[in-house]
Amino acid sequence: MERMCYSAQIRADYKRFFRQFGGVLSLRAFAKLYYERQGNPRIKIPKAVDAAFMNPESDEEREIKGLIEAFNAEQATALEQDLFKQRKRLADAERKLQVKTTKKATDDVRIATAKVEWGLGKLADLKRVELEPRDARIFPGVYVPVMIWEDGQRVVKPMRYQCRPAGKPARFDALYPGTYNARRDNLEGFWKDVFGLSHGLMVANAFYEHVNRDGEDVVLEFRPRPQQDMLVACLWSAWSAPGEPDLLSFAAISDEPPAEIAAVGHDRCIIPIKPENVDAWLRPDRANLAASYAVLEDRERPYYEHRLAA
Repeated sequence: MERMCYSAQIRADYKRFFRQFGGVLSLRAFAKLYYERQGNPRIKIPKAVDAAFMNPESDEEREIKGLIEAFNAEQATALEQDLFKQRKRLADAERKLQVKTTKKATDDVRIATAKVEWGLGKLADLKRVELEPRDARIFPGVYVPVMIWEDGQRVVKPMRYQCRPAGKPARFDALYPGTYNARRDNLEGFWKDVFGLSHGLMVANAFYEHVNRDGEDVVLEFRPRPQQDMLVACLWSAWSAPGEPDLLSFAAISDEPPAEIAAVGHDRCIIPIKPENVDAWLRPDRANLAASYAVLEDRERPYYEHRLAA
């Protein structure tokens, strides 16, 4: 599967947006994810999502805030320990170079300097309170708030941006690394076990694509004009297996691009759902796939401006 919409920018204050839109936050699902991250730092959650719980309004939200702060403290300690180690390595190498120039000492200076710079940057990001646009940027493997239909209402749960359909083996992720996107023309093929069964929505206000410019791979940022939050059509699945942690994951649906995206060298585009079609999308009828296709066709069609991604 080709690389498409490999990254997007979610709405930073998504919590308020979903409340205005009628979505109920599943605090239990968020708390479960943050608990799991305590023992698995490879679980990636955008800083913008963490920030939504920094002013808690309930005991559950206070619990989530505590988990975030504990995790950040552990990460800061690990970074500070590594900085101490790399600064010592740098000082030792510089002393050796004052006596004799060797390849090892030269390499140690170069590597330690780079690692110190990287560590200081990560530590500053960890402690920074004010959000920046990149804090809402998501990539495959990152957890994102996704709206679904559950127990008769719109519910928001955190899901991994790379779908592993129920019933597939855990190695599915490695076998099909491009499953963060689902082609519209393959919904009844590769995605037949998900399409018409479990639909979701991600709120984003920009997306990013790899394109070829004069033989060079560059990343372009696409934003709708007028500026707006897009309700991006997604497929999702609840995966479980004996001895494995449960997984909620999703893929954004892609389609043929509008002319302005095709003109700059890319052949896919996300599908923004119209607000009036939200429930029709979130409550699909497996026996009436035509209705789901109709929602995808009756989409928002903004003009997408582009620029080189920062």
